[in-house]
This record gives sequence, C-alpha cells and structure tokens, in this order.
Amino acid sequence: MSDVTTQHAGLAVRASDAEREHTVALLQRSFADGRLTQAELEERAGAAYAARTRAQLSDLTADLPAALKKPPRSGMVLDPCLLCILLCVCPPAGLVYWLLSLASTQQQPARGRQQPSTVLR
Repeated sequence: MSDVTTQHAGLAVRASDAEREHTVALLQRSFADGRLTQAELEERAGAAYAARTRAQLSDLTADLPAALKKPPRSGMVLDPCLLCILLCVCPPAGLVYWLLSLASTQQQPARGRQQPSTVLR
C-alpha cells in the first residue's frame, strides 16, 4: 500500500477527544495570531467538537499553516497506576520508570543555542 493510500485511510479513522481538543487549540492559536475571526473560531470549534473522523478535523485546519498542525510530542507520559504497581511489585523498576518519565518530559534546548558537548576518550 502506498503512503498516500495509508494517509487517506488514516483520515477515515474516528477522531478521539484528544484530537478534537488539539484541533480546537490550533484554532485558538490561529485566532490569537489573527488568522481567524471570532465567528470563524466559534463555528470551527463547534464543528471540531461535533467531528466524528480525522478527515473532518483535518478539513477544519486545511487553510492554516502546516507548521502549527504538528502536535508537540512529549515522549513518555507517566501513568500513575503503572507507577504504583511497579513500586509495589518491584520498587527498583518503579524508580527507573519514574526517572525515565521525568527525563523525557524535560524541555529540549532552544534552537540556535549550543549545548556544551562532552568528549569521551
């Protein structure tokens, strides 16, 4: 199957609440940037909450810049239930899980700023 076919098949998938919220957040940022009027924001936000598929959500943001559409990836998200289970069953594993979730949620350095590099010899 080609990438285009896969992409179109992905748009037919039912949208999740998180995807609807992401679309509304994108619309709100676009309104704040002056790309949408108040009426357009209200109309599109209502349509986003009523959308059933990813394609319907995609249509609401098709005329907005592509750079805004990519949701930020936070890496690993801490699951409190899993953390509790790991801490009860195997405390070292729970500690490692917690530390990894902390490390993955820290922000990346700003672009253009160089971090000191470590040279291993």
